[in-house]
Amino acid sequence: MDIFKKCRATVEAVKRAKEINIYPYFTPIESVQDHRVKINGREYIMIGSNGYLGLASDERLKRAAIEAVEKYGSTCSGSRFLNGTLDIHLKLERELAEFFEKDEAIVFSTGFQTNLGIISAIAGKDDVVIIDRQDHASIIDGCRLSFAEVKKFKHNDMNDLERILKSIPHNKGKLIVVDGVFSMEGDVINLPEVVRLKNKYNARLLVDDAHGIGVMGEKGRGVCEHFNLLNEVDIIMGTFSKSFASLGGFVVSEKDVITHIRHTARALIFSASMTPASVASALKSLEIIKTEPQRRERLWEVTEKVRKGFKELGLDIGNSTTPVIPVIIGEDEKCFAFWKMLFENGIFANPVIAPATPPGRALIRTSYMATHTDEDIDIVLDVFARCAKVFGLVK
Repeated sequence: MDIFKKCRATVEAVKRAKEINIYPYFTPIESVQDHRVKINGREYIMIGSNGYLGLASDERLKRAAIEAVEKYGSTCSGSRFLNGTLDIHLKLERELAEFFEKDEAIVFSTGFQTNLGIISAIAGKDDVVIIDRQDHASIIDGCRLSFAEVKKFKHNDMNDLERILKSIPHNKGKLIVVDGVFSMEGDVINLPEVVRLKNKYNARLLVDDAHGIGVMGEKGRGVCEHFNLLNEVDIIMGTFSKSFASLGGFVVSEKDVITHIRHTARALIFSASMTPASVASALKSLEIIKTEPQRRERLWEVTEKVRKGFKELGLDIGNSTTPVIPVIIGEDEKCFAFWKMLFENGIFANPVIAPATPPGRALIRTSYMATHTDEDIDIVLDVFARCAKVFGLVK
């Protein structure tokens, strides 16, 4: 059989979606990714971005990136392991470790590579990795690369997590890996219970807090700080592509763990390092996160206004408690059609279908930014109200 057969099947599916004008992916944006964007010359309200603090358009980040390019050039032309470490990489790592009150940090070129690197470096064929069924794809792929045994517990179900932990032999190394904020439905891991169980069963814990850092916690240190458990979580992972408005990922932990990852993580050793512009903009964002709490305050004002509005409309928003607020639609085709109507009315959101969500639970993923205006949100709520009536989601 021709191994390319599957490729042609994908092509046909994409072609059909484009023919009936419901293909929602790879839309080219012509402007900075802020609360409003330009697509084909038309302005759209952006509620599909992960730039929660609205820093992508901040002039200070732009200037930091430009100055870094002027000093260091456009790339490091190699991996961190060899010629690709700059002094600003080390500065960023020191500041991250201090921010999270951990011994050390290491930065990767992307968030996806960060999870690949951490998990495959820490877990091996004699270990067990226990993950939430709705963990991010990078966690799943990191588990595959580790060659460890993988066990999945029901989403945010602490009884099921304990059942699995109980079944693992004492002589096995155990790593629990969870998202802090689940990126599709915006709900938060029951971290206090996860920590209790990891201590009870002598496991280690990695929290992927990509969508929590910069957003949650008194100082913006994410879900671990939100629950006052920074010191109880063994490894914290984050990304620079969301609240930090840059590109890359990082991990903070105790010194021995970071030293091990630094010298064994293939995703780090065999990848070119973060570009100077990305490092400089991440450093500037970290400074802003630490010194401008009003951005988080505004983000939560916007979030609560949307959440209240969606609930008053009668929309199903699942268990979201964060600036990621889904609208549950149901079937895939209905979800794509709903997305199309939003887009035609000037709203950029994201349709999400299986396997990113359970089958039959397709949703419109919306997410909010500190730079959204009250006018933006009034328009969003009005458009959702009209679309929801057309599709029979509300009376």
